[in-house]
Amino acid sequence: MNSKVHILGAGGIGIAAGVSLVRAGWSVTMVDSNPQKVDAGQREGMSVDGAITTRAHFVGFQDWEPPTDAAILCCVKTFDNGLVFSRISNFDSVVPIQNGYEPKLEAKDHPSEAIASFVSQCAPDRPVTRITRAGSLHIGPRSNVSDFQKEKIRTLAGALAQGQLFPVESVANIQPFKATKLMYNAAISPLASSAGVDNAQLLIDPLAQQLFFALLRENYSILSHAGIRLETIGPFHPKTVMRILRTPLLPKLMGVFFRPSLRGTYCSMSPDMGTGRTEIDAYNGHLIRLAGDFPCPINRAVIELVENISRDRIAPAHSHLHQLASKLPRGIL
Repeated sequence: MNSKVHILGAGGIGIAAGVSLVRAGWSVTMVDSNPQKVDAGQREGMSVDGAITTRAHFVGFQDWEPPTDAAILCCVKTFDNGLVFSRISNFDSVVPIQNGYEPKLEAKDHPSEAIASFVSQCAPDRPVTRITRAGSLHIGPRSNVSDFQKEKIRTLAGALAQGQLFPVESVANIQPFKATKLMYNAAISPLASSAGVDNAQLLIDPLAQQLFFALLRENYSILSHAGIRLETIGPFHPKTVMRILRTPLLPKLMGVFFRPSLRGTYCSMSPDMGTGRTEIDAYNGHLIRLAGDFPCPINRAVIELVENISRDRIAPAHSHLHQLASKLPRGIL
């Protein structure tokens, strides 16, 4: 792979990846639609966790020309995929680092993807981010690929690892890791963002915890029913997580263990609440499509809740969780 990369989306993940690749000696171009962020990047460079500023070329999306000799890391929100993809004709060198399953992306023939299990929170108008929760970047092919493509993926993974900002794990197939990340994201994001709380509150507040565990179980059931293979992201395999959730008192004890690592971390959907668009369709919407006739009442209820909040520009509030619980079938919690 040519040691050049264009990174679409100068957010938390995009900046972390960009800094890592600059440290590895790559030529990095950061592309973003926010002119204030682009101007700040041109003047000040970018940084992670207050480290020494790293320089890269910044360009506004409206002025960006897709390269013919560089990799493209797509780190934008999934609801921007349509606009981004309208500018790209060849997806051979496109590597998405996104959450969820977006139909326009799923229809493409790109050979590889990456999934971030770490949380990186970027400033609104500056390319400055901090990693608020440790985790890895999993990267690998989507299906069978040529030896040439495998070597390109290994080269990119090795360069990202050189930045030493987060562990990088090359995997034989990214799909089971992407599905596992969806299982968690589709439980955390709609609840925490609707309530307007950090992720730790899902393990502290009794109602939030009840809804969170129930949604996790439903998500796992949908994926299992569909025959989707899952892999380990974090300390436990999803099968182990489900055994924990079925064991009396153990979920609350595990919640105490995980709270400190989640405190002060926010899901990527939180800033989008009240803006009129979220990634809810790429999360819970995909699960509902995957479920078909399989029951998924909690997923249907959270989509309705998030869409109402988004459409009516309602502020996030804990009361939304009570509203959600009231609409669920009796005995489901």
